Amino acid sequence: MLKRIATGWTWIRAAYFLIGTFVIVQSAFEGEWIGILLGAWPAAMGLFGLACAGGNCYTGTCEVRSEDPNH
Repeated sequence: MLKRIATGWTWIRAAYFLIGTFVIVQSAFEGEWIGILLGAWPAAMGLFGLACAGGNCYTGTCEVRSEDPNH
């Protein structure tokens, strides 16, 4: 888990984390608790490198490959 957090950072992953963190902080100051949940989603994506923040959306790594070596 620590290796996943510490490596593989890109500018888009950092942007997800920073924007999510900003939304969490601003929502906490305003007392809007639903905003904290909404900010936690992109912050977690950025922190753990999930979905598009991990670069999996545009590289084709989500593609399901056949296990038959002839295909």
